[in-house]
Amino acid sequence: MQSDKVVTAIEAGWVSTGGTGASNYDEFAADTEIIAVIDANPRSALAIEMPHCTPAAVKAGQDFTAALNGAAATLRKQKQDGTYEQVDQLVAPYRITEGDQVTYGLFAAVATDQISTSADEPGLVVRNEDVFVAKVVERTALTKRLKTLLSPVLLIQTAHADALKQALIDAIAGPPKVTDTDAAGRRHEVWALGPGEVADRLLALAGGGELVVADGNHRSLSAQQAGLDRFLAVITTSDSVRIAPYDRLIRRWDADLPTVLTKLTEAGAGVREKPGGPEIPATGTVVLYAGGRTYEIALPAQPAGEVAQKVAQKVAQQLDHAVIERVLFGQVLGMAADDKRISYVGGDYGPSWLAAEVDAGDAVAAVLVAPVSVDDFVAVNLSREKMPRKSTWFVPKARAGLVLADVR
Repeated sequence: MQSDKVVTAIEAGWVSTGGTGASNYDEFAADTEIIAVIDANPRSALAIEMPHCTPAAVKAGQDFTAALNGAAATLRKQKQDGTYEQVDQLVAPYRITEGDQVTYGLFAAVATDQISTSADEPGLVVRNEDVFVAKVVERTALTKRLKTLLSPVLLIQTAHADALKQALIDAIAGPPKVTDTDAAGRRHEVWALGPGEVADRLLALAGGGELVVADGNHRSLSAQQAGLDRFLAVITTSDSVRIAPYDRLIRRWDADLPTVLTKLTEAGAGVREKPGGPEIPATGTVVLYAGGRTYEIALPAQPAGEVAQKVAQKVAQQLDHAVIERVLFGQVLGMAADDKRISYVGGDYGPSWLAAEVDAGDAVAAVLVAPVSVDDFVAVNLSREKMPRKSTWFVPKARAGLVLADVR
């Protein structure tokens, strides 16, 4: 039997007193960047979420599993020394300010048994993006060890967006409980509401329709794998977010550039060299940067062969990210999407950064992809199709380490 209330207060919540805010663990292109963040700020939530990246773990040569005890000890200490303040029955309006752009959301708890991953699976929380199994295993182990969630799943409310946004604006009063500024200069503010009419209205609006998982597919699945009743979420509206490009770096390949270009042509893609460095492409094309040269690749509309008709019926499988996974990685390079030689690089890293990685010899090629539109993303999810892996980089992202939730 499914939970009667999809969205509820966080039964045993914690709010940061400052200095713990961090990008989510999967927003970084490499662990070396996480190590640098933790080294500069040991209070960062990343020191708990990525415990193998702490100075002590790196020095001891510990992997993720071996470092879990250290993560639990760090979190226990922070809960005791005032780094976090406990707030039971927490409902937390959330505001992100970036110049003139203001985003509103709500930290709350969401019923895990409401997650739906297909059209024949009931539930109001729609998760339809493929995941990497190894990453889910790590997140599940962390959750079981900590009994606390530090990173929220970002959900888009599809039924009462305007009313929810206005209710959040109306609910914000007085100074925030915590303020945090991210590396891009965005200001993140959280208010803590206790039980009452305002909190009840926010929860009712937030849980009053289908909720699409925009960011945190691995975190929501790990909540299921860990057997949690509820997971930590930030619920926002589609007009409060945008989708930036989600690109790929190929660190190594068992080929050479001329062979790759020839095989792309044989697979039905159009290949054209263009002057200058790589830029964000238009939908239907990707940019391949390798060997100091930039190539515009016009993607084939659908794969050749017996699977063509099946794929053509699925909108999600015609998205550029799916075609790249199927044609470039699978057909041309013989790589699975979770091949360790592929790095998935989010929208915080632009074309010049990708080109620099290739020019420095840290990758053999960069693949730049046009961003998916928010409307297309919501439509694909509500039709219960599966989004390609790592195809949507939502901006702004909810910050980890601002609100925590103890779980059972």
